[in-house]
Amino acid sequence: MTNRWKQRPPGSNWGEFGPDDQRGRMNYVTREKVLQGIAEVKEGRSFCLSLPLDYPGGSVLNARRLPPRQFATLRGGKQNFCYPLSQENAQNTDVVCDDLVLLTLQYSTQWDSFAHIGSQFDADGDGEAEIVFYNGFRAGEHVKPARESPGAEPWAKFEGARADALGIENLAEHGAQGRGVMIDLHHHFGRERKAVNFDELMRVLDADAVKIEKGDMVCLYTGFADVILELNKKPDPQLLHNTCGGLDGRDERLLDWVTGSGLACLIADNYAVELIPTSPFKPMKHAALPLHEHCIFKNGIHLGEMWYLTELARWLREHRRSRFLLTAPPLRLPGAVGSPAVAVATV
Repeated sequence: MTNRWKQRPPGSNWGEFGPDDQRGRMNYVTREKVLQGIAEVKEGRSFCLSLPLDYPGGSVLNARRLPPRQFATLRGGKQNFCYPLSQENAQNTDVVCDDLVLLTLQYSTQWDSFAHIGSQFDADGDGEAEIVFYNGFRAGEHVKPARESPGAEPWAKFEGARADALGIENLAEHGAQGRGVMIDLHHHFGRERKAVNFDELMRVLDADAVKIEKGDMVCLYTGFADVILELNKKPDPQLLHNTCGGLDGRDERLLDWVTGSGLACLIADNYAVELIPTSPFKPMKHAALPLHEHCIFKNGIHLGEMWYLTELARWLREHRRSRFLLTAPPLRLPGAVGSPAVAVATV
C-alpha cells in the first residue's frame, strides 16, 4: 500500500518494483539481459529499425498527430542556412546550416511512455473513480494538463502539459538495450487484417521455435510498415485501416500470456501493436484499447509502434534465428509522454 493507492487494478503489478517505480518491466532488462543480447551478435551486422520521421505522411492514421515541420534558425534576422560567416567577418570562410523542427513525438516510429495511457479507476477505494496512471500516479498531481492560452497557435494552445512522473526520460535513462526476439506474424498471415489470438500466437511460436524468456524485448513483424513505405507519404485510409494483423487485446488468455511470459516490452511495425477494436465488446465500461490498458496502465510494459522490422525479420528467418541485440533509446526529453525510437538491431 502506498499513499497513492489503496487498491490496484485486477491483473496489475503495481508495487512489484517498489511504490515509486517508473520503469515497470524494463526492470527485468538487467545487466545479464544486456549480455544475453550481446551474445547474439555473431555477424556484426546492424539494421535500422525506424521509419523516416516524415512517414506515414499526412494525418489519416491520427488526425491529432501531424507530420514534422522543419525550419531554419535565425541569425540577425536572416535564415541561418547556407549562411556565410563572411557576412559578419570578412576573414571567416565558414558556412553554417542550423535548423529546428516542430515534431509530434508519436507521429512515426515511437515509444509509448507509461503516461501515455491511464484509466478512470478507484485507486482510493472510496467508491469514486479518479484518473490514475501506472503505479497509482495521479492526473493533475504527477501528469499535468496545461492551461489553455487563448490566441496561441493551435499547436501551442496547451503549452506546458507534461508528465512530471512516468515521462519517457525514464526509459531513456535505462538505456533500452537488451535481447530482442522477433515474432514473424507476416510469414504466417501475410497482409490479412487479423486479430491474432492466444492460440494462433502459440502456433506461430511453436512453428518458428521462438522462445520468450523473462526480460526479452519482443518484436512483432506484421508488414504494416511496408505498406506505409509503399504509399510514399500519400496514405490511403481505406487501405491502412484494413490491412495487416496485430494482437487481439480482447483475448484474456493472450493478456495472461503477456503477463506470465515476463517480456519486458512489446514492439510492432503496426499502428498500435494490438488490432484496434471497432466496436464495444463488454456490457459494462471497458478500455477501448485493452492491450494498451493491460500493458501500459496495469503492468508497466512499454509499447513500441510503427517500427521498421522488415529487413531484420527477413534476415533472421533466412538464417533460422529469432534473437538479436536491440538498442532503442527514446529521446531523453523530460516530461514527454512519447518519443521517436532511435532503434538499431545487431546480429
